[in-house]
Parts: sequence; C-alpha cells; structure tokens
Amino acid sequence: MKVQSTNKRQAGLTLIEVTLVIAVLLGLISVLFIGVAAYKKGADRAKCILNISTVQKAARSYQNLYELAIGDTLASTDIAGSGKMIESTPTCPASGTYTFGTEVPAAGTAYLTCSLATSDDHVPASTAGW
Repeated sequence: MKVQSTNKRQAGLTLIEVTLVIAVLLGLISVLFIGVAAYKKGADRAKCILNISTVQKAARSYQNLYELAIGDTLASTDIAGSGKMIESTPTCPASGTYTFGTEVPAAGTAYLTCSLATSDDHVPASTAGW
C-alpha cells in the first residue's frame, strides 16, 4: 500500500504574488504619468517663449518696414492678422494670456508678455539680442 503525498504544489501564482505584480505595475505607470506631465509643462513653456520671440521679430520687422522709431505707437492689430507679419494672434499653450505692448519697444525689451511669466517661468532667459 502506497501512501499518497499531500504536499503536492500546483503550478501558478498565489493571490499575494498577483497583487504584488499589479502594485509594481501601477507604481511604474504613475512614474510615467508624472514624467509626461513634466514634459508637457516644459513643452508649453518652450512654445510660449517661441511665441514671444516670434511676435518680437514681427514687431521689429514692422518697425523696419514702416521706419518707426522706438516709442512710436504700435498696436497688436498692426502686426497680427490676415496678411500681416503674423497670420493669427498667438495664444499661450498653457492657458495664460498675452499682453501686447502699445509702442515700439527699445532693444532688449519684449513687446509681448505672458501672464504666466512669474508663476510658470514663461519668460525668455535673455532678450539682449532683441
């Protein structure tokens, strides 16, 4: 007569092992989402600064084209719109608002500012060449 062994182990994962695997995967996914959010914030900042630079170049082009002096009146409608220096008025990708200047800016002064300049650093590092 043979004695049957009761210590047979079935193949597969226990509930604790499955729970641990799911917890690790959720942790990795949350790190991925944090990285994507940081990437999007940086991309929004870069796009905003690019918008400021583009408007600055348009203001300088308009100034040169119409031989305006620094301090002369310059409205945003003079440079932005259909058939003008910029086809459409730019918008901040991070839902900030832009404030246009009212006159031709001096060298090194930005014509356009973003409302997120202080909170999210939507301001160029240097405007020395502008």
